[in-house]
Amino acid sequence: MILYRSTRAVEGAADVTFDEAMLAGLAPDGGLYWPTRLPPLPLGWEAAKSPAELARSVLGAYMGAEAAAAVAGGLDFPWPVKRLTDDVFVLELFHGPTAAFKDVGARSLARAIEAALIGRDERLTILVATSGDTGSAVADAFAGLKRVRVAVLYPAGGVSPVQEAQLTASRQGVRAFRVEGTFDDCQALVKAALADPALAGVNLSSANSINIGRLLPQSLYYLWGSARVWEELGVTTPLEVVVPSGNLGNLTAGLLAAETGLRTAGFLAAHNRNDFFPRYLAREADAYAFDASVATPSTAMDVGAPSNFERLFSWLGDDLRARVRGCRVGDAATLERMRVTAEQDGYLVCPHTAVGLEALARLRAAAAPGERRAPAMVLATAHPAKFPEAVLEATGRRPAAPANLRRFTDAPKRVESLAARPAGLRAALLDWVD
Repeated sequence: MILYRSTRAVEGAADVTFDEAMLAGLAPDGGLYWPTRLPPLPLGWEAAKSPAELARSVLGAYMGAEAAAAVAGGLDFPWPVKRLTDDVFVLELFHGPTAAFKDVGARSLARAIEAALIGRDERLTILVATSGDTGSAVADAFAGLKRVRVAVLYPAGGVSPVQEAQLTASRQGVRAFRVEGTFDDCQALVKAALADPALAGVNLSSANSINIGRLLPQSLYYLWGSARVWEELGVTTPLEVVVPSGNLGNLTAGLLAAETGLRTAGFLAAHNRNDFFPRYLAREADAYAFDASVATPSTAMDVGAPSNFERLFSWLGDDLRARVRGCRVGDAATLERMRVTAEQDGYLVCPHTAVGLEALARLRAAAAPGERRAPAMVLATAHPAKFPEAVLEATGRRPAAPANLRRFTDAPKRVESLAARPAGLRAALLDWVD
């Protein structure tokens, strides 16, 4: 059985089981949990016929067969690959209930937690800080579960109107808090609450990618997407994987997949103007030299202090620089890439996916003449209709909203304002009575 260890563990500290790590969210010492060993991918994983089958095959080693089966039950939507050019593919991860890739991790975590709580006389309160997509995915995934309730914190003015409609839709067992501050403030409130002795009796956990139960299932779509691209190409050649990045959970999951057996030609971390990680990779910033976040069109990536850097640095140290390349993309270049992709490829993308496509274009433009280039897979993280204003500005076209987004437009709304101070969140959680 694989055990889990805090990134801040000292010699002699006890390791914990998957269920213990998942239900805690954050380790008692404030660190993030990580497996004590990474098992190799099972033989024949490429033959899985669905994401659910892949989950049962791969995740059992990390969390046990019962939890892996529970996760598989939530992966009931497609992850199709779109071919943009001869050697550029987009993995569409936005076909779930809230039209963003966060549905994969959120639905997985909800089902794994539900399975863990069965038979326990316990209740759990999930805290989640969001810059847009995570919160709505978590709220949707956990709503109505009998033993779990959810508090979602998002920055006032820091999400798109479509995202805010999703976040504030009234749901059983869910409270939405509009925080007067940035995403980093929301994330700091969550971390402070998880470590607050006054809230010890509330039984708190997190659904951000600091929770290992959300991060592990995200490794699956790197496997699934690679296998689909190989089918298209007719050859299992390593791919350049482009990851639109913010809190670095997505990138961490991809590197885990590569460490356990997925052959890749490398990872490109594509960031917006919140560029600590590309600067670190380029030796322009020291480890943990974070900056305050700034607002961009790709709001879900507006993270100044990415939590998962601690996980990556604890695991790989400065070897990160040998495994990942980074790129910073400005606002104007993001919108221009959206325009070019619409005109040249007939394909509308959200601002986050555009950051990835622009980073790939720059990587290839900088290659030496005659250098052989690997086929590329870019993660498409959200449906363009979640950002209609940005798409309209960039392309002159307003994307049609799919049914899973339209259902939020007229839904009853409920939201509470919250100052970016731990005392306010503490009081709200202590007073929460169903």
